[in-house]
Amino acid sequence: MDILKDEGGQGAAEYILLFGGVIVIAVAALLIYNQYFSSKTGLNASQDISSVRSSVQKAT
Repeated sequence: MDILKDEGGQGAAEYILLFGGVIVIAVAALLIYNQYFSSKTGLNASQDISSVRSSVQKAT
């Protein structure tokens, strides 16, 4: 009955699930940012950066 009381493997399984979730989120973020910085989409990173810089310069 010592096998039923041993919870050592439970922690390892939780870590695997946690790291798996982090990896899925990181891959999704990379795909989104890749689309954002590519010129094929309607998103324009350089235009966004210019507008942020001009807003900061106006605020100071």
